[in-house]
Amino acid sequence: MFERYTPDIDAYVKRVRSGPCFVCGIVSRDSAFPDHHIVYEDEGAIAFLAMNPTQHGYTLVAPKEHREQVADDFTVEEYLGLQRVVHRVAEAVRAEAQAERVYILSLGSNQGNAHVHWHVVPLPPDTPYEEQQFAAVMLETAGALKIPDEEKAALAARIGQRIERS
Repeated sequence: MFERYTPDIDAYVKRVRSGPCFVCGIVSRDSAFPDHHIVYEDEGAIAFLAMNPTQHGYTLVAPKEHREQVADDFTVEEYLGLQRVVHRVAEAVRAEAQAERVYILSLGSNQGNAHVHWHVVPLPPDTPYEEQQFAAVMLETAGALKIPDEEKAALAARIGQRIERS
């Protein structure tokens, strides 16, 4: 459906290790982070399409406040509140992408992409086993989908509508 490309991984690593926090940039609507389409936002969380998605519908969910530790930086109530958002987003992404499975991962590092966030990655039906799991989410193995900006905007709107109805 969409052509795949290999992003410049070295430039990506340099940007995330030395640049400003990308989640905080998206939350503040910083013009340096224009390629993210927001699918959901409330007082404490934000969800947006991945800039270099390996799968159609790949979405990130994060707390709006800069937090770096998935356990230590949240009360149980705050964490469970975020997980409710992750669940709602995952259900909307699954339905929109007609995925056979949705992967949910919390990645990042104190050395780069430190702001806690969850990856919500839909797996298309009939994906060969060898292309599932980590192979489906890693830029280095899957490459990124070249999705036109207008399609990303439409996809974000559709996912957002599904979340609103949930």
